[in-house]
Amino acid sequence: MKAGQDRLTRPRLRLAAPKDADQLRELIRLSTQTLLARMLSAQQVAESHRFMTLDTQLIEDRTYFVAAIGNRLAGCGGWSRRATDYGGDTADRRDLRLLDPASEPARVRAMYTHPDLTRLGIGRMILESSEAAARSEGFSQVLLFATVGGEPLYRACGYRELSRQLDGSVPIVRMIKDIA
Repeated sequence: MKAGQDRLTRPRLRLAAPKDADQLRELIRLSTQTLLARMLSAQQVAESHRFMTLDTQLIEDRTYFVAAIGNRLAGCGGWSRRATDYGGDTADRRDLRLLDPASEPARVRAMYTHPDLTRLGIGRMILESSEAAARSEGFSQVLLFATVGGEPLYRACGYRELSRQLDGSVPIVRMIKDIA
């Protein structure tokens, strides 16, 4: 299937499985390398690869989705009931503590789209599925840490900015949404 044909086929959403890990790592690398390069310097993009990596805990917890068109991964992302804010398996900020749905927001995590398949609603589909799953487990809010590339989608989906920060030189926007 050619990239142009991909645009005509509706993505299918499913939970990620351990067997997807290598393809997910490649999708994350390609998405970060290509899409962030439109907004960040080459040095910032290179630095983002330090923490924009796969978090296999999300797959183990069955909270990470894959959007596929045929056998091709079009996007990925999910949510977490754990306290880790963002970052992959090697991130130094991992916190595997379970969140309390009565007093803490769930986390939206690790949203990436294939650069050839942007503007098809893939991110929105994954985001809405993540919010619904978090809501079904009793969460009334979701928190995320957006890149400058993802910020417009999250704003369009009702997220509001809480703060801005840098991870090294990479800008991150902390955002929240009520889902109750």
